[in-house]
Amino acid sequence: MPGPAADPLAAVAALPGVGTAAAQARDGVDALLRHPRLRQRAPAVSAASTVRGARASAVLEGAADPPPAVDPRVQGALRAGAEIVRLAAVWERAPQQVLARLHVLVAHGLVPAERLGRPLDDPGVALRLAALGALVTAPTAAPAVVVAAVVHGEVATLRPFGVGDGLVARALERVVLIAKGTDPAGLTPTEAGHLRLRRAYRPLLEGYAAGTPAGVAAWVRHCCTAYAAGAEEGLAICVADAAAASAAGA
Repeated sequence: MPGPAADPLAAVAALPGVGTAAAQARDGVDALLRHPRLRQRAPAVSAASTVRGARASAVLEGAADPPPAVDPRVQGALRAGAEIVRLAAVWERAPQQVLARLHVLVAHGLVPAERLGRPLDDPGVALRLAALGALVTAPTAAPAVVVAAVVHGEVATLRPFGVGDGLVARALERVVLIAKGTDPAGLTPTEAGHLRLRRAYRPLLEGYAAGTPAGVAAWVRHCCTAYAAGAEEGLAICVADAAAASAAGA
């Protein structure tokens, strides 16, 4: 990330192209939130978004495409998705607690029980997690989509648990967007947006990990594009839900 500043996340938001990408992402999510189907069917759309997002996250984590429902990565992402709204309520006051809980949810069946929710015993990992906690609990003028992208990038590149970190990072991204009010009901399957852009996903994560302003900016712009794509997936869910109801005579 760029060097220290009074508001380092705002410094990220000021990088070239990030402001425009962030505005486009927010416009996409807002278009989804205005869909008339949500007046009656928001819970159903949210549930379908969770399923679609979980499948996409599992594929990004190495599962087959499409992934079988019994794949532990799918099951883990579904468990996380079921708790993201609740976890969002405590994220900004207890980020490390949320991080640990997400790992318990996504890594069940992937690691021994004693490793669930426990970061690697590495001073460097502990230091960076503490820095991330301080970053996300400090006031910032940065848009929520920028904060979500940075949190995703930090956790995905640090790999604090060694297994399931990508699943945690993508679930945490949705937690941030809910917590900051961008998508308060969790209607946007952002993971599906990342899956659409999968060819760029890992190369841009590597660029983010390098820590250069150009690499950070490219990653955040990519995430904003993924959020807009995820909102399109959410709109598709609304349309499909309405069509199913019409066919059933509802």
